[in-house]
Amino acid sequence: MPEKKNEGSHVSRRSFLRNGALAAAGFMIVPRHVLGRGYVAPSDRLRVAAVGVGGKGFSDITGFAEGPADINFLCDVDTRRAADAVKRFPKAKFYTDFREMFEKEHKNFDAVSVSTPDHQHAVAAMGAMQLGKHVYVQKPLTHDIFEARKLTEAAKRYKVVTQMGNQGASGDGVRQLMEWYNAGVIGDVHTVYVWTDRPVWPQGIQWPKSSAPVPSELNWDLWLGTAPKKDYVEGLVPFNWRGWWDYGTGALGDMGCHLIEPPFRVLGLGYPTSVEASVGSVYVDEFKRGYFPESCPPSSHVIMKFPTKKGKEITMHWMDGGIQPERPEELGPNEMMGDGGNGVIFIGTKGKMMCGTYGKDPKLLPTSRQVKVAQTIARVPEGHYVQWVNAAIAGFDSAKAKALSSPFDIAGPLTESILMGNLAIRSYDVREAKPDNKGFNYPGRYIKLLWDGPNMRITNFDPANQFVKRTYRDGWSLGV
Repeated sequence: MPEKKNEGSHVSRRSFLRNGALAAAGFMIVPRHVLGRGYVAPSDRLRVAAVGVGGKGFSDITGFAEGPADINFLCDVDTRRAADAVKRFPKAKFYTDFREMFEKEHKNFDAVSVSTPDHQHAVAAMGAMQLGKHVYVQKPLTHDIFEARKLTEAAKRYKVVTQMGNQGASGDGVRQLMEWYNAGVIGDVHTVYVWTDRPVWPQGIQWPKSSAPVPSELNWDLWLGTAPKKDYVEGLVPFNWRGWWDYGTGALGDMGCHLIEPPFRVLGLGYPTSVEASVGSVYVDEFKRGYFPESCPPSSHVIMKFPTKKGKEITMHWMDGGIQPERPEELGPNEMMGDGGNGVIFIGTKGKMMCGTYGKDPKLLPTSRQVKVAQTIARVPEGHYVQWVNAAIAGFDSAKAKALSSPFDIAGPLTESILMGNLAIRSYDVREAKPDNKGFNYPGRYIKLLWDGPNMRITNFDPANQFVKRTYRDGWSLGV
């Protein structure tokens, strides 16, 4: 993290996250020192500090407040985006820099919500966990594979209650799919198709050549955070950052945690063993293809292989940018596939089943097929947000914590698998000059990348490994 004082802050944050021992030893609220890490004060209300409170961050903290939670602190680098939250929670103290909030207020909150752009998820969440705070982090959990692995490990090390913001994981739909599958209704699944109409923001474009004045309400240096130093450009904030690799994770990162979660959970998937990708092209003029490796592609098709406990393989197809799989023959010509723009189809040895975003509206195919199975999996009537609030109050070792829908020991491997798709997409654009210096070769295309999950490494194309762990801007660290 920056060792110099940031604009708008009067506290030096030298080595704040770099020194995990300091965090563990020095930043503990009194009740936890007495009663143990992860234990909430006797009031039985969760005191929440929110990092990123505009847009989805606002709906997150509003969701927490429906349960026994108090939103005591708000933090955002953009006061325009924070306006609704400040109005909704007028008693909450406001900060611009989450590190300053952590330093000054660590005794006064129990849990942290993180809803920033993707590139800032890991540093904020890790800093909170090092303080012994429970954390709720928006999807995707992290920006790169290494960060996901480290946050998963940290949740266990610091014994904190965690949840990722893929709310469909608490829905009834995915539980119905699990019950059908566990009952053998569609047999053994061997192929899954997952698709989305995202992106709905610009991708496959060149970084703007001209900069723009930074809005007075935005702390641009803090917004950049771990990302490389660049001038502010028009239109990046608050939404279009998703299409740039420095900050976002593209259509796959945005929607994968909602759409890949059902097959990941239903089929009990772990690390993939291989991944390959093809991407849509863009043209800068009539005859020349664009090469914009800093931008996510306009469309992609990713194929991942997952091993099963029975020694077989499951093939998962991810499609974005409006690409869709062939309609199942069991689906009528006028019946909607998935929910239209998005969906999942499971193909088994005895049948097929389908759902929309978040696992909603599950159906057996053909849709006229009706099979009743016992309800064996508990539902989550309180919803994704309050489920986490209640679990955090109960503590790390509680039954409520063990029943969470998307704790990091589930969300972490799911996020890693999703980001494996992005690794393949980015490897597609790795280029090297031809020996005669006339044009380029693209050695990452048209090959299958082999993945060593436990060691987080591509074994047959080393240039792909640069996308496992990104380099933070000088002065920022994950603290591990």
